[in-house]
Amino acid sequence: MAKPVVAIVGRPNVGKSTIFNRIIGDRLAIVEDKPGVTRDRIYGSGEWGGKPFNIIDTGGIEIDGVDEILRSIRMQAELAIEEADVIIFMCDAKSGVVQADEEVAQILYRSGKPVIVAVNKVDNLNRVDDIYEFYSFGFGDPIAISGSHGTGIGDLLDAVIENLPEPKDDEYDDDVIKVALIGRPNVGKSSLVNAILGEERVIVSSIAGTTRDAVDTPFEKDGQKYVIIDTAGMRKRGKVYETTEKYSVMRSLKAIERADVVLVVINGEEGIIEQDKHIAGYAHEAGKATLFVVNKWDAVEKNDRTMQEFEQSIRDHFLFMSYAPIVFLSAKTKQRLHKLIPVIQHVAEQHSKRISTHLLNDVVSDAVAYNPPPTDKGRRLRINYVTQVSVKPPTLVIFVNDPELMHFSYERYLENRIRASFDFEGTPIRLFTRRKSDEG
Repeated sequence: MAKPVVAIVGRPNVGKSTIFNRIIGDRLAIVEDKPGVTRDRIYGSGEWGGKPFNIIDTGGIEIDGVDEILRSIRMQAELAIEEADVIIFMCDAKSGVVQADEEVAQILYRSGKPVIVAVNKVDNLNRVDDIYEFYSFGFGDPIAISGSHGTGIGDLLDAVIENLPEPKDDEYDDDVIKVALIGRPNVGKSSLVNAILGEERVIVSSIAGTTRDAVDTPFEKDGQKYVIIDTAGMRKRGKVYETTEKYSVMRSLKAIERADVVLVVINGEEGIIEQDKHIAGYAHEAGKATLFVVNKWDAVEKNDRTMQEFEQSIRDHFLFMSYAPIVFLSAKTKQRLHKLIPVIQHVAEQHSKRISTHLLNDVVSDAVAYNPPPTDKGRRLRINYVTQVSVKPPTLVIFVNDPELMHFSYERYLENRIRASFDFEGTPIRLFTRRKSDEG
């Protein structure tokens, strides 16, 4: 189910990133602090009143050149108009309405999208009256907020969810495996899509997907139905996406949300760059089954150690995704292409696997007996029991005497033991620690 999108737009230095961080920080979802997970983000997830949404921080947009503030503002607004269902228009109470704000307002007014004016830096009661001049934009009641103090954020989010469209139900049956190909431009995603479909020789006429700029192509292999969500056209709509490759992430996230399995496509000729880590990190945080596809392998000069060294490079760069299998292939020559579909099916099965509480507790009990939790100021973690509460991804709740005694390293130890017992290849596992009295 694709979540609606909220964008934060405004001129520089009005506090967009601060509000963005407060919103994604307040959602109480796990964003793992693992080595290799990049924190440089312009896209996040939030939830308010039981309604989930994605949120864009246009403050993360970087424009080359000098004295291009107005051009930058216009591009930010255009990006929001194109991507968002609801727009938060950020202004500054201290400076009041300035010409740059008027510029943004004109662009947003023409968009026809719901716009909520958030007036930041209302840090005390003396500034509340400063918001009235922002009625002049014609977007309804401005909302006074303070990014530094966190006040008014609830009122802002109330206004956001009132304007959000209902999430669209997926149009495919549960037994269809939805596959998204993501990766930076020129890694060969389009060629890989064509190779997969050509190899299976069951091309079905393309149908419009629920996501703009994505085309869904169903096919079938050995009785299993699949849908490829192709984002290959992500850089064709406007100069915004041609300015920096960072926007490939924007297009990819919508495909990731709808997918069961995500193929992170890497250019075997060029190797791994930072952009690959950005894109893969979103698949990981979305909890999707994931595998790495090293494309253009035919063009790589090889010796008997080349594949092993490339695989180690992936493991070193993506420490947070050690569970993801790696497939080396060439879309151009079809070399090793036959290996891809079986791996996709396998990781999809692991992603939806459910383990009984009895078996889980046997494994965890053995793990604790082999390596008891360390003490913390004389107190020791006691694990009462473990149960799986959901799939896609497999999500486990560990009931303990005190969640604060669960150290990150011991949680990772338990995950590794669970993986060793039940496989879960290709899928992240979510572990939540709760006090036993929290049950029910």
